[in-house]
Amino acid sequence: MDWLLDPLNYEFMRQALMAGVLMGILCPIVGTYLLVQRMALLGDVVAHAVLPGLAIANFLNIPLIIGAFISGMFGTFVTGWIRSQSKIKVDVAMAITFSSFFSLGIVLFTSLGSRLDLEDLLFGDILSIAPADVWEIGLVMLAVLVGVKVFYKELLFFTFDPLGAEAIGLPVTAMNVGLMAAITLTIVASIKAVGFILVVALMVSPAAAAYLLTKELHWMMGVGAGLGVLSCLTGMYISYYVNTPSGPAISLTLFACFLLALLFSPSQGILTRRRGQSKA
Repeated sequence: MDWLLDPLNYEFMRQALMAGVLMGILCPIVGTYLLVQRMALLGDVVAHAVLPGLAIANFLNIPLIIGAFISGMFGTFVTGWIRSQSKIKVDVAMAITFSSFFSLGIVLFTSLGSRLDLEDLLFGDILSIAPADVWEIGLVMLAVLVGVKVFYKELLFFTFDPLGAEAIGLPVTAMNVGLMAAITLTIVASIKAVGFILVVALMVSPAAAAYLLTKELHWMMGVGAGLGVLSCLTGMYISYYVNTPSGPAISLTLFACFLLALLFSPSQGILTRRRGQSKA
């Protein structure tokens, strides 16, 4: 048991593990909606769209979360606007928004003389996370979970059949804005800990693994959250004992979980499917 308890002797490890648990629950639940709507790339778009907002907020000396949230929401609006005003498909619109906002963010960071470390924003530094950051992630997680619980049936209908939801009078525009706000808040709250790159992996990989293992949305959220927490904790312990960066260790653990689900899922696994075909 010493190997399990030894990291807990350090305050920075306790804070990092707590943040990992919270993000492991939050990110896959939000990512489930992106995956089911086949818009997983939108998480990457929002993650990079917040960069100009961070640079401007830092320059104006206002809370970073405000600038990042406004910029992230504007990025989703631009994606939707391009899609609605042209024949361009959503994946192309997301790629255009992704590259443009990321480039604008780099320009603003350089021209405004930002004090933020761009490398930390890209890759994160979960070992330096402060208690205030953990509380911020916890509050965002609580707000998202309450929203999902209260509007679960409406979101379920909207996710699988947006045209049908609109036909029966559901406020699909408000629901879409609320979902985009939840995605943006999740990314903004998690960026300092895990960076742009890993936050997308946390949103997509556990949800994708759960998609292969389950058939219902609520089970997909639960299994995804469980895999997210497991991957964060396992990655943190690996980084502690092998002396590797925490973010990449968590990301590789996430991929390992997805790979196991891809190979051994009872209904959709590559190996289990082949075994069933050979028996037939």
